[in-house]
Amino acid sequence: MAAADGVRSAPRTYGNWRAPASAGIAGLGTLGTGIMMAGLVVTMIATLAAGLPGALISLLIVGAILLLLMTKDKHGHSTLQRLSTRIGWQRAKMARHNIYRSGPLGRTAWGKFQLPGLAAASQLSEFKDSYGRPFALLYYPSTRHFTVIINAEPDGASLVDEDQVDVWVAHWGQWLASLGHEPGIIAASVTVESAPDTGIRLRREVTHNMQDDTPAIARAMLSEVIQTYPEGSALVSARVALTFKGTDRNGKRRKEEDMGRELASRLPALTQSLNSTGAGAARPVTAQELCETVRIAYDPAAAVLIDEARSQGMSPELQWTDAGPAAAQAFWDKYRHDSAWSITWQMTQAPRGEVFSSVLSQLVGPHPDIDRKRVTLLYRPLDAATAARMVEADKRNASFRATASARPSARSMAEARAADRTAQEEARGAGLVNFGMVVTGTVMTAEQLPDMVAAIDNLGATARVLLRPAYGSQDSAFVAGLPLGIVVQSHLSVPAGLREAL
Repeated sequence: MAAADGVRSAPRTYGNWRAPASAGIAGLGTLGTGIMMAGLVVTMIATLAAGLPGALISLLIVGAILLLLMTKDKHGHSTLQRLSTRIGWQRAKMARHNIYRSGPLGRTAWGKFQLPGLAAASQLSEFKDSYGRPFALLYYPSTRHFTVIINAEPDGASLVDEDQVDVWVAHWGQWLASLGHEPGIIAASVTVESAPDTGIRLRREVTHNMQDDTPAIARAMLSEVIQTYPEGSALVSARVALTFKGTDRNGKRRKEEDMGRELASRLPALTQSLNSTGAGAARPVTAQELCETVRIAYDPAAAVLIDEARSQGMSPELQWTDAGPAAAQAFWDKYRHDSAWSITWQMTQAPRGEVFSSVLSQLVGPHPDIDRKRVTLLYRPLDAATAARMVEADKRNASFRATASARPSARSMAEARAADRTAQEEARGAGLVNFGMVVTGTVMTAEQLPDMVAAIDNLGATARVLLRPAYGSQDSAFVAGLPLGIVVQSHLSVPAGLREAL
């Protein structure tokens, strides 16, 4: 009746996400508060042992450490964190760990184009699911993780009713929440990539369907379309990577064959559940498609050659050992790989307040100043027991920060209310997911880098997210943005718990 009367409901908004933080005094966190308490004890001992001079020296040392922890930039990184990142980068640079050479002229003895960095030890195999569809299976021996990649064909939200978009978002949230109940899954990622269309596929399609008796005017019109359409057009693709742990409940290591047979029976249900989220016709990615995707990511010039080979009816048979770059070099704020330059940003703050479902539309869409762009959303679903424990701990920490001061700030009070709402929703059965975002921009020449940086800054502002370049780890961040299902937390030198305590 409301629709008949011309009354429309207000557009649906989304929000109530927040970064987990530990409790502490004056924003120091658990580790900073512990250092302060230990510093006071050391100062008292120094006063008894060396008198006033010893106490002053101890106070200066403890004060300097606390100052490094308390001084933070707009991204929430303390001076100590930035200093440690700079020192780690200088050590890696002196050891020449930022330079990579492969192939017959490389440093590796086997002369292959192996992937660099976090994906160097990855192994690729292929199996068939219960529908008979081949799917690629990635295995990471260092972390004992298995990853499958699903190709999606999203229709987009153009000319789609708002009610339908709300249904898609609701089903997407339900799909993410259901990952917490999937046995063995530890992470998921969604990669949306926009790249220039070479026009070869269009030319192949038109040429194969054109009849010999086609009128001259129609033939001329189609020829003009083939020549002019690729200019400014873009190809947008989406892939979902699911990462599973490679051990059973008893901690016993699983083999690739056993994991392949298990995922073969589970993939049809996972792909079908994605159809209701607006992802379109979801299907597993084959080993050949994955090799081509990674090869083009490291060498965008190879995209034209691969499309040309397909237009001639030939499939470039790539091996996993041929997908890596021939040469790559990581700099402090950029990454040089084969025929292109890339810069990777990481999200340090999600959109504050409430947003609409189209908040990321401009960020994931193509841009004329960026040759290739990948926006990767990283998810870590939590099981029901872990989610309940985390939301209760987060609620206590937020309440402690709000009541630690006689005059708490408005932000502390808002965080406490948000943590309380999160705990209530989790108690009613909602799922809890940790998420992050990585944005990678690629251009063909170094002269295009300033324009790309300005474009990403503007796109981040329209998406209401705070983006920070991955300083000192551009090569690792580049791999994390690929649809390979790499769990970055499992490769960190500093434990995740210690990082959160800071």
